[in-house]
Amino acid sequence: MQGRKLVAFGVFALAVTLALMEGVALADQHSGTWKLNTAKTKYSPGPAPQSMTLKVESDATSYKLIADGVDGTGKSMHVEYSGKFDGKDYPSVGSPYGDTVSLKRIDANTVEVTNKKDGQATVTVTSVISKDGKTRTSTFKGKSPEGHEVNNVAVYEKQ
Repeated sequence: MQGRKLVAFGVFALAVTLALMEGVALADQHSGTWKLNTAKTKYSPGPAPQSMTLKVESDATSYKLIADGVDGTGKSMHVEYSGKFDGKDYPSVGSPYGDTVSLKRIDANTVEVTNKKDGQATVTVTSVISKDGKTRTSTFKGKSPEGHEVNNVAVYEKQ
């Protein structure tokens, strides 16, 4: 009888451990609210946004971003998109770089978003979360839909 209780307890403990591990695996460092650090941000061509707050929901298979702020000329900005890490195109609203995005997870700390205008890639944004999870650095590379070279680095701090 004692042996059966021990086996039952072991099975229960294993099930709880696996459930907790799955919960940890679903947690994603990209998720959360991020505020732009304008002092550390560099835009070429400029000007850089005056302010920007990102709200990100991310897990192993999908990614959603809502960005609100003020651009370099003082106009309000709102960018929004969501999709899966499957390389397919998903609608993007408000982006100066295009009308769709495709999403790719490079590793646990890195996400790549390719902006497209009329099906053509324009600017790729690679976002890396620091090891301590407090900083997000997004590097923008490519050409705007108007053909201007884009080479931006935006630094965000987790809120």
